[in-house]
Formats: sequence, structure tokens, C-alpha cells
Amino acid sequence: MKKLKDWDKKEADPEKRARYRELHAHNRPEHPGCQVSGHLYVNRVPGNFHLEAKSKNHNLNAAMTNLTHRVNHLSFGAPDFTASRNMKRILKTLPEEHQQFSPMDGTMYHTSKYHQAYHHYIKVVSTHLDMAGNTETAYQFLEQSQIVYYDEVNVPEARFSYDLSPMSVVVKREGRKWYDYLTSLCAIIGGTFTTLGLIDAVLYKAFKAGKAD
Repeated sequence: MKKLKDWDKKEADPEKRARYRELHAHNRPEHPGCQVSGHLYVNRVPGNFHLEAKSKNHNLNAAMTNLTHRVNHLSFGAPDFTASRNMKRILKTLPEEHQQFSPMDGTMYHTSKYHQAYHHYIKVVSTHLDMAGNTETAYQFLEQSQIVYYDEVNVPEARFSYDLSPMSVVVKREGRKWYDYLTSLCAIIGGTFTTLGLIDAVLYKAFKAGKAD
């Protein structure tokens, strides 16, 4: 907090001083912010959506725009696809590394300075899950976020840029049949007899050559 006080003393603009004092205002009940929820229908091409403080009836001070945000939930595909009974059954048997359906959930992206906002870059990968006879299609994604700085005259925006990968991931679980074990056992036994036969032939020839000398 000492660093924030130093900023406050050095800043001559009263609006900016107020902004520095309110760096942690997103945690206070008197500054609830706003909540955005909904669904977007998008084509299977690269695109983006963004959040911006904008109003036709008000002039906004770009320096006072704080784009701190928390992602409660973000996913691609059918809404609430993880809530289905079939999907719950699949997720129980799915390895953790193949459950990146909502990696941004519960993450806070906090900006503490002027003219900056987080930009998120998302790579979406379609995933076909075939587990124990139950087949589902879902979308995993990888996310990278970075802070982008804006000019003083521009209002910052939280941008989500997505790109669908041309490749797909297939997660499949297959059990071995009973005759696979029998085949493997026969192969092991046959290989053992073959090896013993070769050793016996080599030893026989060696002893026979020794007696001849």
C-alpha cells in the first residue's frame, strides 16, 4: 500500500489520484461493477468479442475506465454440456489432461494502471470422446492472456480472440479381448521353445566339434 500512496502524492490530476486510491475497488460492495452472461452463435472461423465501457449518451473518460474482470464461466459448444448424465459419466473416466473445457473459470484479470486491458487469445480444439460406448463431442481450449496498453484517447476493452484448430482430438478407451491374452501367451510360449531350440542346437554343435578334435 505504500507504493499506492506514493503514486497518489506524485499525481497532480485529482481524477487520477482518485483512481489510484480505488485500485482495489472491485472487491468493495459499493463498487459492484456489472455482470455479463449469455450465449454467442459463431461461425467456425477466427473471430473475437470484446467488453468495453461505451455509451451514446455519456462521455467517458478513458483514463478512468477500469477493465478488471473475472471470468466465472467460459466454454465452447452446447450450453451446459457437462450437465448431461452421459457427459458426467464420461468425465469420471476421462484423464484430467483431457478436461480443459473451461480453463478460465474463476480467474480474476486485474488491471492496476491507466490505459490497459487484458486481451485473451484462445485456441479451440474439437474433442471427440468415445468412452465405454458413450460418444460425445466437446470443445477444449488453450488460453493465453496479456495486458495491452492503449493510447490516452482510446477507451480500453477486454478482448477475447478465438481460433478453431483444423485438427481434432479423439479420446478413446479400448479394453483387450480375452483372446488377446491367449494369443500373447501362445506367442510367449512359442518364442521360449524356439529360443531353447536354438540354444540346444548351438551347444550340440559346439560339443560335437570339441569331441572331433
